[in-house]
Amino acid sequence: MNKRLAAVVAMLLVSSMSVAAEYNSRVIKFAATSPKGTPPAIGMELFAKQVEARSGGKIKVRTFPNGVLGGDVQVLSSLQGGVIEMMTWNAGLMLNHVTDFGILDFPFLYTDTAKVDAMLDGEVGKMLTDQLPEKNLVGLAFWELGVRNLSNNVRPVQKMDDIAGLKIRAQQSPLFLDVWTALGANPTPLPFTEVHTALETGTVDGQENPAALILASKFNEVQKYLSLTRHNYNPQIVLIGKTFWDSLNADEQKLLSEVAMEVRLEQRRISREADGKAIAELQASGMQVNELPAEEVARIQQTIRPVISKYAAQINPELVRKVYQAMDFNPQ
Repeated sequence: MNKRLAAVVAMLLVSSMSVAAEYNSRVIKFAATSPKGTPPAIGMELFAKQVEARSGGKIKVRTFPNGVLGGDVQVLSSLQGGVIEMMTWNAGLMLNHVTDFGILDFPFLYTDTAKVDAMLDGEVGKMLTDQLPEKNLVGLAFWELGVRNLSNNVRPVQKMDDIAGLKIRAQQSPLFLDVWTALGANPTPLPFTEVHTALETGTVDGQENPAALILASKFNEVQKYLSLTRHNYNPQIVLIGKTFWDSLNADEQKLLSEVAMEVRLEQRRISREADGKAIAELQASGMQVNELPAEEVARIQQTIRPVISKYAAQINPELVRKVYQAMDFNPQ
C-alpha cells in the first residue's frame, strides 16, 4: 500500500474507532473477478485492512480478486449459498435477480459523477438495496469500476457503422445483448474470466471495459484498437450473503456497513484517477486510441432508444422517474 492509502486508512481508523464493541473471531472471504491492482481490488484491500484493525484483529477479511473463486455468476451463487461471504460486482448485472437494477446499465445516462454519487448514496441506492434481502443478499455500499470503452482487433470504431459485424464479448445481461444487437454487432456473453482467451483465439473480436481494467487484464496484448466510447458507467455493489449477515451481531454488522461506506470515497477517487493514466499507458503500449465524435454518440443513443424504452418499461416507474430526475435526463 502506498503512503497516501496508508494515511487514509489511519485517518479513517482514528475517526471511526468503535468503543467497547463486541466482535467474534471470524474469517470473511471477499471475492471479485477484477484483477489485483484495479480500483475494485484496491477497495477490497482497504476494506480488509480497516475491518481487521478496527475489530482488534478478530475479523479477518481474505480477498480473492481476479476470479480465483469463479466467474461473477458462480460467485454470486456461492454468496447466496453461504460458501463465500462477500463479493463486489457490477451493480447493473443484478438485473438478472432484481429487475430494477437494470437501470444502472442504461448507456450514456450516467455522465456526471457527482450526480451519480449523490443518487447511489441516497434514496435511489436504498430503493435498490432494499430489494436484495429477498434474494438472500445484503448490499453494503456502491463502489465503482469506471466508464466502459470498446476495444477490438478489426478496425477503429470511429462511427456507429463501424460497430456492425463485430463479435463483441458482452456481459451476461439481456440488456447488453439487446444493445449490441441493435447496433449491428454480434454479442457473445462470456464470464469475465474467459475474455482474454476468447480475444487471443479470435473467438470474439472485441470487448468493452474501463481502461484500468483493460490494462490490468493485459487486453492490450491481444487487442489493437481502443475507442473511447464511454458508453456505460459501472457502479460496483458490495454484497454480503444474508445468511452470513444474519449470523453477525449488531456491532459486527455496524462495523462492516460503516467501513464499506467509508471506503467508497477513496475507492471512487482511485478509480477516477486511474482512468486517465490507464488510457495513456494503453496508448503508449501500442494500442490505437480514438475518440468517438459527439454526433456519432448521438446516433448511437437514437438507435438504442427502443432498447432503453423496453427495459425502462420493466422497472418500477417511480425508480425510473427518480433516476431520470437525479441525472437531469429527458427520455423524450
